[in-house]
Amino acid sequence: MVFGLFAHSLALVADAGHNMGDVLGLLLAWGAAALAQTKATDKRTYGLRSSSILAALFNAIFLLISVGAIAWEAIRRFGDPTEVAGKTVVWVSLVGIAINTATALLFMSGRKGDLNIRAAFMHMAADAGVSAGVVVAGIIIIMTGLHWIDPVISLIIAVVIVWGTWGLLRDSTNLALQAVPEEIDLPKVRDYLCGLPEVSTVHDLHVWPMSTTETALTAHLEMPGAHPGDAFLHEVCEHLHEEFTIQHSTIQIERDARACALAPDQVV
Repeated sequence: MVFGLFAHSLALVADAGHNMGDVLGLLLAWGAAALAQTKATDKRTYGLRSSSILAALFNAIFLLISVGAIAWEAIRRFGDPTEVAGKTVVWVSLVGIAINTATALLFMSGRKGDLNIRAAFMHMAADAGVSAGVVVAGIIIIMTGLHWIDPVISLIIAVVIVWGTWGLLRDSTNLALQAVPEEIDLPKVRDYLCGLPEVSTVHDLHVWPMSTTETALTAHLEMPGAHPGDAFLHEVCEHLHEEFTIQHSTIQIERDARACALAPDQVV
């Protein structure tokens, strides 16, 4: 950020701002991971697991706000171009590429199982790409003296950030609204439960995220015969965990679903 201000380069300032936002995002992800380990209480029966969802959502919103500020300043500079120190831009951005690439590699292995880890990986990888774009901008400015290249690259950086952040915003918003996690096929879960021995109908089926890594399920199974016993319930929960990555399942057995106020599909 200091070198960007010194070199009068909006592209470098934008890159630095993005990096600063990612540092905040990493701190949020770390804090959320720590909070998710807190024990349940009478007030918060799931503990603070959902804090990881809020961290991912805040991270996406913060990045998009930063993009708006960058784009606004870039557009303003088209009418008031500023001389840019191209060599400073190039060397500082090369250091940024090295640091961001090394950091992204630290998150590569865990990016598929946790939305926060995926967000951190995406941000670091995007930062490395953004820094590469700033290097190109610096080289063009040195070779041509065209200082309007700087705000153009800044706008391109803004587009790259929005492109990479939109999916994170969508996914974290869905999780915050307790939507079924994207990797879980709810019709397949319903088909599995309906296909269990002695099960005639399934109702009040809900699947929602407890955190960015844990999913919960509740369902009522109508079984007109006798209660199948604890072994049956344990087996169903284990299968839901192994097959659908649902870690916390609660199954209610009913002999006559007509007596349940939650039996109609339209009832929530």
